[in-house]
Amino acid sequence: MSAAAELAEQPVKPTKPAVSQGFWATAWRYYRRRPMAMLGLYFVAFLAIVAIFSPAIAGTKPIVCSYKGNIYFPCMGYFYAPWENAIFTTGDHFEKRYEPNLKANDPDSWAIWPLVRQDPIERVRENWFEGQPGNPDKADGKPSWQNLMGTDSNGVDVFAQLVHGTRVALLVGFVSMGIAGAIGIAVGACAGYFGGWVDFVLSRFIEIILCVPTLILVIALLAIAEHPSIWQVVAVIGLTGWTGIARLTRAEFLKIKQIEYVAAAKAMGAGSMRIMFIHILRNALAPILVPISFGIAAAIFTESALSFLGIGADTLTPTWGRVLHEGQNNIRSMWWLIFFPGLAIFTTVLAYNLIGEGIQEATDPRTRDA
Repeated sequence: MSAAAELAEQPVKPTKPAVSQGFWATAWRYYRRRPMAMLGLYFVAFLAIVAIFSPAIAGTKPIVCSYKGNIYFPCMGYFYAPWENAIFTTGDHFEKRYEPNLKANDPDSWAIWPLVRQDPIERVRENWFEGQPGNPDKADGKPSWQNLMGTDSNGVDVFAQLVHGTRVALLVGFVSMGIAGAIGIAVGACAGYFGGWVDFVLSRFIEIILCVPTLILVIALLAIAEHPSIWQVVAVIGLTGWTGIARLTRAEFLKIKQIEYVAAAKAMGAGSMRIMFIHILRNALAPILVPISFGIAAAIFTESALSFLGIGADTLTPTWGRVLHEGQNNIRSMWWLIFFPGLAIFTTVLAYNLIGEGIQEATDPRTRDA
């Protein structure tokens, strides 16, 4: 028997059908093909790392220390003041001078210090660290090896303020857009799904909010609080930034609720909430993510603008806009107060815009193959 006949008699194994990728896997595959969008994503990831480890990058409080037989993490006070153990604030009254007080009160103590021994709120004095001179102030605070990005008019290190201000920038962006996204999706979903008078009332309400300039509305709401905290600023930005998300959600719901699988879900007895937030929203989420990513950039820019105008969060919260506000009257003699925070705001806003553009192109079949 010939070799061809033997091969013909062998049973043919059925080929396994290729598993098709889901929508999000396909969108991620197309997103990765866009270098600028990936660059923006890498930059935001870098900012997240800086924000998480900001007390270990710049600060005057030890990352971890051994004091009188116990282990403490004083740097956690940068995240939330009560997390700094009371023995350092009210007990032994260190007054932010950790190095000399640790040695004086406990000769057996040890500490691991941040990479840059500079405080984001207070000026480092001459006796805070052994062998480290105090910070210069005003026009003498030029960038140097001691102060990488110079100091402000009060002698506070600019690099430390920018590092800890990264935490505020990400907090403002993500939390405020979380609030805006929840409100916008809920309002837009109700308007698009129910239609009729519900759509009419909610659409007119959205248009009323759109008629008022966002920055003016934010300033008016913050004027109610005498000394607004960063959480109040975040809440106000979120409560005023949901209109674009609501309008896009409404349009997507108006389109998707006419598709057959929504009618099938209704025929099977699914309730309105289940159809809205399980069947429709899951398929409308991709285009909704685009204004949310752009909104994060807008929220960071709004917070910086508020701090620049001097009506942002309290003075104990380091922000990029506050450094800009510090340098607006000294733009010629203290250029570093404008250049470094301005560069930080510009690159961060640009990164989020690149991410939003990448999501838009990767999730739209009409543009992702172009």
